[in-house]
Amino acid sequence: MPQSNDGPQHSGGEDQKKELWSSMLDGVSSGKRLPEKTLLVLGGSTETQKDYLEAIQQDSNNRRRPPERLQRRQPPIANSFALGYTYQDVLDADQEDILARLSLYLLTDSSPSFAPLIRRLFTIKTLPDLGIVILLDWNEPLAWMRQLRQWVRILRSILVSLDDDCKDALEENIIRWRDKGRNNTADGTGGGADGEASLPLGPGEWDEPLGVPLCIVCQNADKIEFLEKDRGWKEEDLDFVLQTLRTTLLKHGASLIYTMPSSPGSLQALMHSVLGIQSPLKRQPLKHNVIDRDKVLIPPNWDSWGKIRVLREGFEVESLSNTWSVEIQDPPNASADADDAAERENSGESVNGNSTESFEGGVVGCYERTIHKSGRGSTFPVKAPITQASSLEVESLDTQAFLEKQLERLEEFKESDEKAKTTGTTKRKGSSMDDGLDEKGRGVNDHIGPVQFNMGGIQMNADDMLERLKV
Repeated sequence: MPQSNDGPQHSGGEDQKKELWSSMLDGVSSGKRLPEKTLLVLGGSTETQKDYLEAIQQDSNNRRRPPERLQRRQPPIANSFALGYTYQDVLDADQEDILARLSLYLLTDSSPSFAPLIRRLFTIKTLPDLGIVILLDWNEPLAWMRQLRQWVRILRSILVSLDDDCKDALEENIIRWRDKGRNNTADGTGGGADGEASLPLGPGEWDEPLGVPLCIVCQNADKIEFLEKDRGWKEEDLDFVLQTLRTTLLKHGASLIYTMPSSPGSLQALMHSVLGIQSPLKRQPLKHNVIDRDKVLIPPNWDSWGKIRVLREGFEVESLSNTWSVEIQDPPNASADADDAAERENSGESVNGNSTESFEGGVVGCYERTIHKSGRGSTFPVKAPITQASSLEVESLDTQAFLEKQLERLEEFKESDEKAKTTGTTKRKGSSMDDGLDEKGRGVNDHIGPVQFNMGGIQMNADDMLERLKV
């Protein structure tokens, strides 16, 4: 009996020790668990996306890069086909400790066929930590509004298809991001006291929320100088582009930044703000910038219609905002773009200065007409309308038809070669006949040197001797 009582007591002590160690290990693992953030990067090209990924790793103050020990294990960037993926470690201000693990999904093609690929990122688990970035390029400013409209339509089509639980999570996201920073409008980073009332929304703000924080990155802002010098752009043209972007992005609660390869500016700080990443050592506020034309920064929840009007008078903020709300309702298909193109060609409306008289052609049509004014958009053609299968399928010629065309080209090359050979042979024959017409063999004598002979060890010239004898 005593032995039977000792067994259960001993096993109970071991179980208690195991529970103690399990709780300690769980506490340590949870303390070292990194927060996971997700960033969806849309638009741009494979090269500009790589430039963006490199820029968000640079500190805006000292532009320090990650240490070599971290650079050696940089993951590959797979963005050549369809939906790409890579990841990054978000470091603190000293570039030592890892604050979060960032998963980046990359998509360059705005075809609706790729919408199902990014739809799986919109789940209850990922939505609170999801951010969206749309890349625009100053090498192609004419296509900005068309590209932005297409991406917004795709995102809206995805949000509509979500289930009720995801839509509830989106509503919570909207309330959280809409109120963030409205207690502290100086930098748009928030941080108001608990219970402090937020400022009321102004007109045109958060009218069309997407449920996740959105940031527009306009790359290669150094091309602005080229547009002014070589393309005749003026200050009012740049203001019109900026006012149009700010008015449309205000409806989605989005932020805006201009970057250059040599100077990413506050891009890293803006991305950390969008994703809710804060360094315990240093908190860098986002300061707006609308003065420097190549370093524009519009933090989230900072802009308003009044601030947009101040940039240049005569801009119809309200009309453009209302038209944009109607324009993004259409599905992201080819018919909408084709209708816009036809309407833009047949439309007779004009833009006086930067004030739009009519928005019948839509925001995209008005924007493109203004940029086209005085030939300022002639070097940046609008991309062809997106078709349902144009981005996935390429129509090729029949093999026999291709070979037939190649045969015709080879025959043309053969005839040209024969003509060249015939012309060259005729020229060579003519030159040889001319050489044979030299009188008295002048051509042959030129190759024979003077006649010399040795007389008593002295080298004598026969021609000179004959001349002397004649004298």
